[in-house]
Amino acid sequence: MAQIVERRRVKHFHLACGSGSGAAGFNDGQARVGKLEAQMVCLGGIDVDPAAIADFEYLTGAKGTVRDLFSRDQYIRFWDREPPEGWTEALPVDLRIAAGNERPNIIFISAPCKGFSGLLPEQASKSVKYQALNELTLRCLFLALEAWADDPPEFFVFENVPRIATRGRSLLDEINKMLRAYGYAVAETTHDCGVLGNLAQSRKRFLLVARHIAKVPPFLYEPPQQPLRGVGEILDLMPLPGDERAGPMHRMPALQWQTWVRLAFVEAGSDWRSLNKLEVEGGKLRDYGIVPDLGGGLAVQDPRPTGADWNGDVLGVRSWNTTTGTVAGRSSPTNGAFSVADPRVDGHDKSVQLGIRHWDQPSAVIKGDVSVGTGPYAVPDPRIGENGPRFNNVFRIVAWDQAAQAVTAGGGNSAAMVADPRHPSKAGYEHTKYQVTDYADATRTVISASTTGDGAFAVADPRREHWGNGQSGVCSWDQHAPTVTSQRAPGQGTFSVADPRPTHGPAAHTNKHAVIAYDGASKAVTGSDRVGSGALSVADPRPVGLNGREIARPDHYGVQTWEGTSGAVIGNGHPWDNGRWSVADPRPDCLQGRDRDTHANQGHYGVVPWAEASKAVPGAAKNNNGSWSVADPRKVEPTPLFALPDAKDRLVCVIRALDGTWHRPFTTLELAGLQSFFNPEVAFAWLRDPSAPLPDKATMRRLGMLLDGKSDSAWRERIGNAVPRASAKAIGSVFAQTLLLAWSGESFMLSAAPIWVQPLAIALAVQTENQPHE
Repeated sequence: MAQIVERRRVKHFHLACGSGSGAAGFNDGQARVGKLEAQMVCLGGIDVDPAAIADFEYLTGAKGTVRDLFSRDQYIRFWDREPPEGWTEALPVDLRIAAGNERPNIIFISAPCKGFSGLLPEQASKSVKYQALNELTLRCLFLALEAWADDPPEFFVFENVPRIATRGRSLLDEINKMLRAYGYAVAETTHDCGVLGNLAQSRKRFLLVARHIAKVPPFLYEPPQQPLRGVGEILDLMPLPGDERAGPMHRMPALQWQTWVRLAFVEAGSDWRSLNKLEVEGGKLRDYGIVPDLGGGLAVQDPRPTGADWNGDVLGVRSWNTTTGTVAGRSSPTNGAFSVADPRVDGHDKSVQLGIRHWDQPSAVIKGDVSVGTGPYAVPDPRIGENGPRFNNVFRIVAWDQAAQAVTAGGGNSAAMVADPRHPSKAGYEHTKYQVTDYADATRTVISASTTGDGAFAVADPRREHWGNGQSGVCSWDQHAPTVTSQRAPGQGTFSVADPRPTHGPAAHTNKHAVIAYDGASKAVTGSDRVGSGALSVADPRPVGLNGREIARPDHYGVQTWEGTSGAVIGNGHPWDNGRWSVADPRPDCLQGRDRDTHANQGHYGVVPWAEASKAVPGAAKNNNGSWSVADPRKVEPTPLFALPDAKDRLVCVIRALDGTWHRPFTTLELAGLQSFFNPEVAFAWLRDPSAPLPDKATMRRLGMLLDGKSDSAWRERIGNAVPRASAKAIGSVFAQTLLLAWSGESFMLSAAPIWVQPLAIALAVQTENQPHE
């Protein structure tokens, strides 16, 4: 006889619901206790983004409400302007209307996390704008508590980034106080969405759970832990990027050629730091070359260098009797062997530029532009002797004992020069330009243009000791000073003195920067407060104290060891002036790349191996700001390219990396798959079953394969902000099970599953209403 099953509606409502991935996951939840079976029902959701609400309605089938949940003060602080005309603050009644005037059993709040995220600098997180955004969490909770104050929901679930536990500590304290005032026990913990939802990403999140003490006495058990999956397990169920049948979210971004090259040289599992291992000489890779793959693959990194500066056939010259390489669309001497050694010199119309004809050969045709630069219009003339051509004497020099040539009007056109053997001193002739007269000789005639360039108007002056040697001079202490002139200065003579009196007298500023010995007497105490003006200093030998007494504030800039205990925490603890308020933390997560939130610049151009899990998918995931590329081992057949692009050319291409895989960015649809927005086995059944129909646009939206709008960046932001659907299913299922236990009158259930984290176990498993609250 079949057992009669009673289906009980477990109603959930979502604030700051986003695109509804979390709400859809709650809808997927399953639970059964005895004859009771949970039927998960979404009452609705509220969000300020109309596109997110459109997604929400497709994914959940429930009504979404576009509503700003800011108070007026928060709106002004966040946007730095007054709200627009017609804007009103949301009230508790607005939440009841958005939930279809039904009371939810579970309220899920996934408020904006930007103000708490480690990706936001701490200084910015403290700004007026982000403090207003952070306070939105508290306002959402207050509106929900007031909306159903007469019949409170059994559970509140609040999800955010882990850093809220530190950056938002004061806010969480307010939330705890508010929930306890309304009759709830509260617990805080963190969890990994990846292991809760069997995802291909590790996504650590903060979780606050509040149980209404009077309505829910049973334990809340932890969802079963599951291993993380490799990204390839998800991507292998999807078509290759660019397949139009998968919709517009599966398009590959057009990256710059230099970005593709960077990704190809990043080792799978690493990031941009792999590029530091490459040897670059003169702006070129020393050990690798990149050439087009004419067989179908676009390019290959060839580790077989043919020289220290390997560059393929750049500036290559083909022999006349060999074949050329493939003629590409950008064939030029600088990108291949596109030059030839042409033996047909005489047949080229420009082969005789600057040509010289033999003496016994005829001249070339005489044209209108005859010159040596336009043809063979030069000749090697053998007539050099006395009977040679008329210009054989140009610039010729006649020997001293030979007869001169005929004297003509132009000296440059005949042999009008002679090699004169007569030394000027022997001939009684002296060349006086730049000549220097001896100090004891008479000068030449003084003319109006008497300069060294016009004659012997310089003198060899032997009086070195009397000329200029006093400039910037310093007199010895025991020497007399030079004559004091009206313009006495160090640059005009020896007007400085080497003064052996270093103290400048027994009473002249002897206390400047003075340091008194510890056992010496102090000088007179003056009113000066600067050591450079006479305020005294002392050489204190007490580095840690004197006679066992510690000196004041010995721990300035102190650093505690990791295993040591801290000093008493005081109200003005600063590392720089009043104690050991720093710690030697051995957990360099930002250097090991274990946690994206620990370092804003971690993982640029990172490539995830096919068999490993991804990091948490954020709203701004791009190839150049984290590990958002994958080493894809699947074979692709790109269109051949016969020449390499320029560095900044944008295109989609395939470069086979050294590990044989295609290093490429994740598509937006693949990021949605990693977030479990959709089930790839269902969405792409047509890949494995040719008889399965292709999904149309409406079906794609219902399945979570297509979001509202056409912007990749907007899609990625909503995907990254979402609660993974599979993780929400696991969380919703344990809440539903606990509710069925409470409704069936059971207060205890034996289970092999652990109670959900120890702090949560205390809050949700123990009757605490009679215990004092903090």
